[in-house]
Amino acid sequence: MAKVINREIMRFKRFAINLVTYPEGHRVMRHNDPVSEGKYYKFNVVLKRPEVGGVFCADKVIFNLFNRVYFFRPDLYSHSVTPIQQGQRKLLSVAILLP
Repeated sequence: MAKVINREIMRFKRFAINLVTYPEGHRVMRHNDPVSEGKYYKFNVVLKRPEVGGVFCADKVIFNLFNRVYFFRPDLYSHSVTPIQQGQRKLLSVAILLP
């Protein structure tokens, strides 16, 4: 199976931007992203949807625009991506950690 490609565009102590490509056959198991302190936010923009599968699921999102733009708290709420059955999923992920 092909690997996830995670390209770091920018990273600071409390802010990061990554371009992530998930290959066919990949899935993201349900999880939380723990942080030792502060409030963790993610703003994910799906640039390319797979033809089949690769659906983002979360217990709660702050907002979801057209199932393509998601703003959520990955530290508080479980999230996952269903198996990508055909194609690939590419997203721009902006992570923010507030005190």
